[in-house]
Amino acid sequence: MHDDISTGQLPIEASFRQLLNRRRLQSTLRRLTVSPEQSVDFSSNDFLSLSTSSALRSAFLKELAKPDLKLGSGGSRLLDGNSTYAEQLERDIAAFHRAPAALLFNSGFDANSGFFACVPQHGDVVIHDEFIHASVHDGMRLSRASQCFPFAHNSVADLRRLLEECKKNSESIADGRSHVFIAVEATYSMDGDLAPLKAIVEAVEEVLPRKNGYITVDEAHATGVIGPQGRGLVCQLGLEDKIFARLHTFGKSLACNGAVMLSSPILRDYLINYARPLIYTTFMSYPNLVAIRASYTFFQQGHTEPLALHLNALIQAMFSQLQALMEKHDFHNTPTALLKVSLDCPQSPIFSVLTPHPRSLAKYCQDGGFVVRAVVPPTVPIGGSRVRVCLHASNTMDEVRRLVERMDDWVTIQLDPQLQGDVSVGNAIEKARL
Repeated sequence: MHDDISTGQLPIEASFRQLLNRRRLQSTLRRLTVSPEQSVDFSSNDFLSLSTSSALRSAFLKELAKPDLKLGSGGSRLLDGNSTYAEQLERDIAAFHRAPAALLFNSGFDANSGFFACVPQHGDVVIHDEFIHASVHDGMRLSRASQCFPFAHNSVADLRRLLEECKKNSESIADGRSHVFIAVEATYSMDGDLAPLKAIVEAVEEVLPRKNGYITVDEAHATGVIGPQGRGLVCQLGLEDKIFARLHTFGKSLACNGAVMLSSPILRDYLINYARPLIYTTFMSYPNLVAIRASYTFFQQGHTEPLALHLNALIQAMFSQLQALMEKHDFHNTPTALLKVSLDCPQSPIFSVLTPHPRSLAKYCQDGGFVVRAVVPPTVPIGGSRVRVCLHASNTMDEVRRLVERMDDWVTIQLDPQLQGDVSVGNAIEKARL
């Protein structure tokens, strides 16, 4: 790979080259990569490891072999892309998640951006967690909402403050004529923490008693791993009747792609008429729909419950070993520590290992055969650089132990300047453990 970006012949490509080179110099240039085949996955969102499940593959192929199923889509959903198969799938998904209705989208990004672009109206306000997904931001930029405000991450007090200000500053919100949309995620993808959803519901109902506060929950990273049979955080807390809309995506624990918006029947009809990412795009093909059905059947039949139990055991083990690593180097009491992890065990498979040297740590782990990724600004806030670790049902306790030991080796090398740059040192430390 060349250090510089290839030169283009057109003036606009010269401009692009300058922008890309600036990112390269700032170490923020994004590139497509392929992980080595023999490496251990601690990075992907395939939390239940269903993408490598032979049983799910067999179920998918059996369903796909039905003679009445086509291969292609046929067009947009409103023209020739609709089918009784898709509509029945939506009804089944809605029933599984205990929702009145469901609407399939080609992706979670399409669903979020389409929803927030068309649902809030003039005079309405959107209040969102400051860490909400980029798709919601894109939707808000296209929205007719009067204003959009972020609240401090997972801070119910800050959310309440903004709700009170909206009510105070808008007579139409105070009397219920205008609406406030509250956008949160069930599980946040960079930190793995859960939204305090019950407290959020209580705050919205208390401040906006005229029922003009509408909570939307993005369950993308909770689907499959949180709640009964992986139904998500809303179902786990029994808040189905309190949430205006829920987004579940299929590209993570379900090992396929696409998304579904759970809502009331009237909101479903509204989205069919006004959500542009649904109206003006070719609908999902039959193989895609078949994959979604196969994965949901797996969930419904309880096949993923043993996987979820093992995943929870891995979470506990990873947390305990990271805490031991922190205590070994007294990092919890060191403001400038090389590593920082939460003192609370995550309720999801996502671990955030904060470090001022994320690329160095990630590369050292990768060189040891573990796929982890460095995450730096602007994806995370300044000061929040990290290595993101995702656990999977296919991971073993031994793999978790070896990953944490690899991080410990990196710390040892970083703390001793004489060891830095000597590749053989890391290999010697690892061999000494064996």
